[in-house]
Amino acid sequence: MSTQLHQIIATPGDAGKTLQEFLAQQLKVSKGKAKDLLDLRIVFVNGRRVWMAKHELKARDKIEVQLATTPTAVAQHMPKILYQDPDMLVVDKTAGLLVNGSGSIEDLLREKLKLPALEVVHRLDRDTSGCLLLAKNPEMRDKLVALFGQREVTKVYHAIAAGRVPDGIREIRTPVDGEPALTRLERLDANPQASHLKLNIETGRTHQIRRHLLAIHHPVLGDKQYGARFQPAGHQAEIPRQMLHSAVLAFPHPTSGAAVRCIATLPADFRSCLRSLHLH
Repeated sequence: MSTQLHQIIATPGDAGKTLQEFLAQQLKVSKGKAKDLLDLRIVFVNGRRVWMAKHELKARDKIEVQLATTPTAVAQHMPKILYQDPDMLVVDKTAGLLVNGSGSIEDLLREKLKLPALEVVHRLDRDTSGCLLLAKNPEMRDKLVALFGQREVTKVYHAIAAGRVPDGIREIRTPVDGEPALTRLERLDANPQASHLKLNIETGRTHQIRRHLLAIHHPVLGDKQYGARFQPAGHQAEIPRQMLHSAVLAFPHPTSGAAVRCIATLPADFRSCLRSLHLH
């Protein structure tokens, strides 16, 4: 797969156009597809990674797109299988893929593995990488969903958060959408710019880690929704997406009771971001 950048120079007639509109016109794709490219963090303007659809262009701006990681190319990538048996599988999800719906990792695996009943059991955000559990039949999905509901699933994440998270903060209990929520955290490394955290969520509220880290004023780096104003200056190019990774998923098998433990190693973009911020 080629990793060359597709380069386009904005003309005086392009001045004032939004980046989304410009990409749609130049690449002859829909505005929705252009937004997908921006969401994948593979578009650069004058060497700076830009993902805002409404970013206005100026004449002579140099726009670059990493064609090797367009949505079509990503959709063809078969994720690594971490665990599989006749009823379920756990895969290492690539950042940039939806977990279900059209063009999702669920669709890809159904086609590649010839498993039309395959269904995700829990959700990971599009920009979150790591362990994702899927059931091969409705009966097993119901059993696995029950495990989540009974809090018998261990979920460990790694995150790179903005700023130095105080070492004394070991848990966050801020309610999410009016419901109790608990995140336990361990600071692995930190400096004034950012912190490398390991987090265990004992509840599974929507965007729990992202919202809990925002609550302590140290949001996940690259989080456009909750943390855009907290990003460290001069490092935008090294933060390709929200830096959140599902590293461990462990649970008792609903049928046998045997312990299932899956580990997804930190992906290359996460490790690169750690290095650029002088973290380990």
